[in-house]
Amino acid sequence: MRVGRGVLGVAAGLIMAALATVGYTLPPPFDPSPLTVDPAFRTLPPQPAHELRPVSATAPVSVREVTVPARGTTLEATIRAPLTPGRHPALVFVQGAGPGVRNEFDAQAEWLARAGVVTLVYDKRTVGYDFRHRDFGLLADDALRMLAQLRGRADVDPARTGLWGVSEGSWVVPIAASRSADVGFAVLVSAPNVSPVRQVSWALGEQLDRLHAPSGVRELLIRAMSAVDMNFLRHDGVPALRGTRQPVLALYGTRDPSIPFVESSQTLTRALAEGGNSAYTIRYLEGADHGMRVHGGPFAPGYLETLANWVRGLPGTADPAAPPSGSPPSPRIAGATPVQRYEASDVPSAPWYAGGTVLGLTLCLAAVGYVAGPVAAMVVRLRGSRPQAEANARLWPPIRRRFRRMAWTGAGLLASVLAFITLLVLFSVNQAGAWPAVLAGWLVIRGLAVLMLLQEVTATAAVVSALREGWQPSRPQHVAIAGVLGSTGLLLVAAAYYGLFAFPW
Repeated sequence: MRVGRGVLGVAAGLIMAALATVGYTLPPPFDPSPLTVDPAFRTLPPQPAHELRPVSATAPVSVREVTVPARGTTLEATIRAPLTPGRHPALVFVQGAGPGVRNEFDAQAEWLARAGVVTLVYDKRTVGYDFRHRDFGLLADDALRMLAQLRGRADVDPARTGLWGVSEGSWVVPIAASRSADVGFAVLVSAPNVSPVRQVSWALGEQLDRLHAPSGVRELLIRAMSAVDMNFLRHDGVPALRGTRQPVLALYGTRDPSIPFVESSQTLTRALAEGGNSAYTIRYLEGADHGMRVHGGPFAPGYLETLANWVRGLPGTADPAAPPSGSPPSPRIAGATPVQRYEASDVPSAPWYAGGTVLGLTLCLAAVGYVAGPVAAMVVRLRGSRPQAEANARLWPPIRRRFRRMAWTGAGLLASVLAFITLLVLFSVNQAGAWPAVLAGWLVIRGLAVLMLLQEVTATAAVVSALREGWQPSRPQHVAIAGVLGSTGLLLVAAAYYGLFAFPW
């Protein structure tokens, strides 16, 4: 007795509707609110002209390679120093997330050295730092060791020797500054000043909007983020900012899709005020991205000039509201007016049944289920088995073919999800013309999820029909039935939780 297509269609529709409700009803909910903008950020005064005055970056420089002992490792560094006489200001470049090789900052370090600032760039540690585990305090210790290399030089002014940190490095620099008075100043470039998980969730929303991604893509990524357990994601940088007593220069770009720049500035000013530090300067640069460049190319106009003039002008530039005698006060916050639409909302932790451990167990069980049938059949063939009954020989092969297709579909869905996330990461860096590929990738994932559901329904119906026709499965066939149907069922529930059956698409 065969099950009709109409019955199968109704069953598949009802199951899909049930799976769709899973994505809507199960936590964690995530719905960022529109940002209520502080009136101070609605119209910023222009950046003072003296901060943008041309800088002569033509001095000859010396280049020296050094090896610096650090906790548990040694780090290679490059020091560039102008050959002009006298003591110069100096700064250490502190890297953002990732491998952090020193040549990433060669262009800036060379330019600043030719402009009269001693610079040090170094390779980021690999011992004690990886994708999942990051100790910002350990990185701050590395930065202070590098700072000591500069302070001991005869051509460096120790009082004007500080740290420059970008992105993740701007969580590191305040820790170092709050620990040591040897830090003469702090430059924070594209500093999030909110927790890493809030920064990443906000960046995802911004980048997905620019990619014109369907709404379900955000739900998929946010739910995946909520299941990630990394020790640094909930890092609170505010205590270190409160403890920063040194002059601070914070630079932001109005085209930065990676950080909530308005909230970051508000957090910075509030934390410094709570710590009694009024010596801060915040500048927004028109068109600058996360790395202070324009579309990943040349540096944004005014970036290098602002940095050099501020560092070389210390201590006079330390507090814009209290300039040297005869100079007019400067606004603490100035430049191009930033626009941030949504708050950087926290991502709730996933419930126990959607955590990384359970997800990993689900994938392992699914993998075991898909391979259990073929392995059991192979073992039986090696041991030798009785000839199959006529009904078994006739009914089993088409079911076995269905199971093989189901296993390939499940593997294809997992591979597609991983490839899609990789695609989003790559396109978040270079977004030109990316939205058709993002939409196509999303349709492939959703299509494979629906195909997997249909295969589960039709395969179950085929097994039931075969049993009614007298099929008596052998032990390995029982294993294959339970393994493949159970594995696909697990993947369907996981896909439902991540919103692959929810509407709108």
